[in-house]
Amino acid sequence: MAMAGKSARKYWAEGIGTFWLVFAGMGTVLLDSATGNIGIAVAFGLAVLTAAYAIGRVSGGHYNPAVTVGLAVAGRLPHREILPYVLAQLAGGIIAAFLLWWIAAGKAGFSAGGFASNGYEAHSPGGYSLLSCALIEIAMTAFFVAVILGATAKKAHASLAPLAIGLALTLVHLGSLPVSGTSVNPARSSATALVAAAGGTSWPVLELWLFWLAPLVGAAVAGWAYREIFADE
Repeated sequence: MAMAGKSARKYWAEGIGTFWLVFAGMGTVLLDSATGNIGIAVAFGLAVLTAAYAIGRVSGGHYNPAVTVGLAVAGRLPHREILPYVLAQLAGGIIAAFLLWWIAAGKAGFSAGGFASNGYEAHSPGGYSLLSCALIEIAMTAFFVAVILGATAKKAHASLAPLAIGLALTLVHLGSLPVSGTSVNPARSSATALVAAAGGTSWPVLELWLFWLAPLVGAAVAGWAYREIFADE
């Protein structure tokens, strides 16, 4: 019973942490039209930093299916934990996105549209190709996961890990927002795509495959490389 309760707390922590990441980060995008890319990047960085300090100790503070996969590939997480972690992250992200939709709908003239979803080609913020969006998502996710692995290694300073991870996510957004709108997190992309679909816009769901595939590939590469290079860690 004690083990079952401990497992449940991990999944609750992942759901709540992902909720906060999507709610705070996407809330900045959707509710403050004056916020530029720098503000959006800082919001996502602060969201993951604060969630990691608050409840990261319970579950490891992934809040992202790609991070979960990367840690599993690196040998930091049992593979049997991948699915429940991902389901908890999806649940938290989707609830946050729908709550944001209901809040945003309280303003006259609101239209869900693409709901700040990730996209490529015509739906890329800067008009970038599918290949460009795939490459930046793979690279950014790989380095983000590498930072997480390094910051949480046994010889690292555990108290500084959330700060390093938050700053890394800020940098990831600064570099990729103009290209893909920044996913690096399939739970975030799925949540906003589902709200867009509920509002009558289908393209975010049709393009969602890329924002699962590319981050998972990048995370797996980072996990494999970290395990091979720093195996003694």
